[in-house]
Amino acid sequence: MYRRCLFCHGDLGANEALEAFPVGRRVAYDAAKGRLWVVCPACERWNLTPLDARWEAMEEAERLYRDTRLRVATDNVGLARLRDGTELVRVGRPLRPEMAAWRYGDQFGRRRRRGLAAVGVGAAAAVAAAPEAVPALLTGLWSGGIFVAGYVAGGVQLPYQAAKEWLLSERVLARVPLGAAGDGAGTVGVRVRHARESALVPAGPDGVALRLAHDGGESLLEGAAATRALGVLLARANAWGAAAPQVREAVRAIDERGDALSWLHTAARRSSRPGGRVMAEWRRVGAFALTPVERLAVEMALHEDAERRVLEGELALLEDAWRDAEEVAAIADGL
Repeated sequence: MYRRCLFCHGDLGANEALEAFPVGRRVAYDAAKGRLWVVCPACERWNLTPLDARWEAMEEAERLYRDTRLRVATDNVGLARLRDGTELVRVGRPLRPEMAAWRYGDQFGRRRRRGLAAVGVGAAAAVAAAPEAVPALLTGLWSGGIFVAGYVAGGVQLPYQAAKEWLLSERVLARVPLGAAGDGAGTVGVRVRHARESALVPAGPDGVALRLAHDGGESLLEGAAATRALGVLLARANAWGAAAPQVREAVRAIDERGDALSWLHTAARRSSRPGGRVMAEWRRVGAFALTPVERLAVEMALHEDAERRVLEGELALLEDAWRDAEEVAAIADGL
């Protein structure tokens, strides 16, 4: 069993409650579907565990869940806290909105709290350095979700407009690989304005492509390369997280389309359709010509699609094992 998060590579931690599975401080399981996850304490992502590590651990987790009194539950999801601090998330037959709130609410909420804290620290530092600049600082505090301070200090006016333009346009958002992992492709710098100029593009029935603007020009990424680049850029574009109502709205968008893959195609059509400045201003779009809620939904859909692919691989292995068992059973029937 891996002990580091598959997404952020942080330490998953350990527990003393589950003898069959001593990994993680928050463990989630769905006994009906045979799934066991470890929830990363750093990025809040759910790490699906290997198939052979699940069954005994799920039985033990269910027994501990039933025995503890310190728990809260709805019809579909329950949370129990054990004596050693280990948390068990018990999944029944969750509806998508409720399950997604559990899976993504903490993640996006934590990003939002970090962003607000960073703004508070920056404002406090600026006020301490130049108290006379408070009025101007307050007027220039927010600009497109990015903290910008412009004020006069010591008789010298700082280039507020230049700083604002740089932060909102020329700042490097991320360095993005142009290929899939392990293919030796290089990375390119993607600035804030590049993210606005880039777009998702429908790519047949199996996914979306990414038309990516960057310092070197423009590239069309498909398949694993597009997914990898999107994962990096969406984490930065959604770095300010979201409040609970926005998360619910994003979940509702996916739910209305039926599944994550259908939503990705819908988002790609919205992102790539031609539209003038009036339409863009009316929709209040940003990176990838998508609204903030749409970008949250795309990030959620990418997570779910990645897990779906993992589960499809497991189903193929299970089918092979079933065929082997059928052969043995057929021989036994003939004896």
